[in-house]
Amino acid sequence: MPSLMRYINIIGRCGNIWRGDKLKGSDLGPGKTVYILALCHTPGVSQEQLARRICIDKSNVTRHLTALEKCGYVERRQSEEDRRVTLVYPTEKAYDILPYIREITREWNQYLTEDFTEEELTQLYTLLDRLYDKATTYARREPEDDPADQAFAHPGKGGDNPQ
Repeated sequence: MPSLMRYINIIGRCGNIWRGDKLKGSDLGPGKTVYILALCHTPGVSQEQLARRICIDKSNVTRHLTALEKCGYVERRQSEEDRRVTLVYPTEKAYDILPYIREITREWNQYLTEDFTEEELTQLYTLLDRLYDKATTYARREPEDDPADQAFAHPGKGGDNPQ
């Protein structure tokens, strides 16, 4: 059987090509749209919460937020309750481009599924929901948890979508 990850990774990379083509001429790259979507949905989230929500390594989130801040899409502020926590807010520029990001995402999804029947789409999304739950259960675990050990002894069961 072919590798599931191969299919998922290629579809994701092709989606980045699509978004890159649609975002040509802007200062926003295709890999950063997930930040705009997540931050406009939940303004004032901590960098750590954002990393967990979008399942991206904290150091990559910091690097991407630095670039987005330089381009004027986000603003970072120190939490008043806990000075060790950095909160991230979308700017007006992020809110301005949000409808376009949603539109190109919708167009990509429509392009991918245009030949599917309603029944196939329902089945596809049901299966994708299961994969999403399983994957995010692992990615969003607490650092001291080790589900791999638990899964080895007891097969486990597999989130919320930021978008």
